[in-house]
Amino acid sequence: MVSVTAPGFGNSGVNSGFVRVILQSPTERDRSQQQIVDDITGKVKKYSGVRTFLTQSQTIGDRRGGFPVQFVIQAPEIDKLKKVLPEFLAKAAQSPLFSFVDLDLKFNKPEINISIDRDKARTMGVNVIDIAQTLQLGLSGSRFGYFIMDGKQYQVIGQVERSNRNEPLDLKSLYVKSRRGELIQLDNLVKMEETSSPPQLYRFNRYSSAKVSAQLAPGATLGQGIEEMRKIAAEVLDETYTTSLDGASREFAESSSSIYMAFAIALAIIYLVLAAQFESFIDPLTIMFTVPLALAGALISLWYFNQTLNIFSQIGIIMLIGLVTKNGILIVEFANQRKEQKIKLFDAVMQAAASRFRPILMTSLSTILGILPIALALGAGSESRVSMGLAVIGGMVFATGLTLYVIPAIYSYFSIETKTVNTTT
Repeated sequence: MVSVTAPGFGNSGVNSGFVRVILQSPTERDRSQQQIVDDITGKVKKYSGVRTFLTQSQTIGDRRGGFPVQFVIQAPEIDKLKKVLPEFLAKAAQSPLFSFVDLDLKFNKPEINISIDRDKARTMGVNVIDIAQTLQLGLSGSRFGYFIMDGKQYQVIGQVERSNRNEPLDLKSLYVKSRRGELIQLDNLVKMEETSSPPQLYRFNRYSSAKVSAQLAPGATLGQGIEEMRKIAAEVLDETYTTSLDGASREFAESSSSIYMAFAIALAIIYLVLAAQFESFIDPLTIMFTVPLALAGALISLWYFNQTLNIFSQIGIIMLIGLVTKNGILIVEFANQRKEQKIKLFDAVMQAAASRFRPILMTSLSTILGILPIALALGAGSESRVSMGLAVIGGMVFATGLTLYVIPAIYSYFSIETKTVNTTT
């Protein structure tokens, strides 16, 4: 376990800290990492004097931890952000999808703005420049020059002692001389306004920005959290604001948008390869009907075991495209061979389904048994890959059971009665 107080990076302040806990090997503990996090989260909520939250390192992408939902609000100037952030943060905290909400742009740095009362200064015969110089010399700690002593050079810093400049009322100890030679207390000539500002300003795409980060509640998905943030933004922000995603949310959105392209490319490549192999555009189309069966099985298995459609399950679905099409290839190839032997279309496809049943079953079982350890979460850190194993196994089981019925029916509908054989003499 490593603990750090006032880390000094990011948006951390002197009143913050973190504790990094390294768990034992999964074989040496009875609970999973998520169960431990859920248990500790419920316990730390009892402490009302401190804001405490737990995060886990991301499985993919940025491994430094942090909240999974990171929503960036951008505005032309910082004052516009300051106006909408409290309402946005309040709505996000009320959402049941988030267990904890935080903001990097915090207006918690106290400041005092001093403005000169020019009318009063003119009435009392005090120059504005004299007031400014008195404030600068007494409070800013400016360097006046250098002096050398014992062969070393030292700076000459002009500033009132700390005991006389800790409080706003200490301005009474500073005096400025008027044109009539009178000494006037400085607090009679200035106005003070207590404000707060952020310790650090953030820029995103060259705009002033603030990042709203949220921890997902148990059972909530990253996609639901991003959609909830966008819904709140539509209610709170007007058209002068822009929004974006960062961190794990950005990676999720980019991978989700590219997964459909990868899926389409996989289908196109398989279709073109099969068209070249069979020298036909009809037979590959028949074989591709195994893909919807596999998709249905994968989605049903994910729903039944309460898994999400995440990056791992999406990878498993793309794998299914190549795994299940071999069942259709076996049936269509054997049926074409029977048709070349002058066997009727219906009889050819029935014989193909019956004779290819054992090879299809053997290859499907070998694939399912090979993926089974992933679905059972055997091994350290394998819990995150459970959805991939379930998607592959569910798709294989569903497609294998229906391929023997669907593919023959589609083949008998699309295929012609006799197949022409090209011969050369």
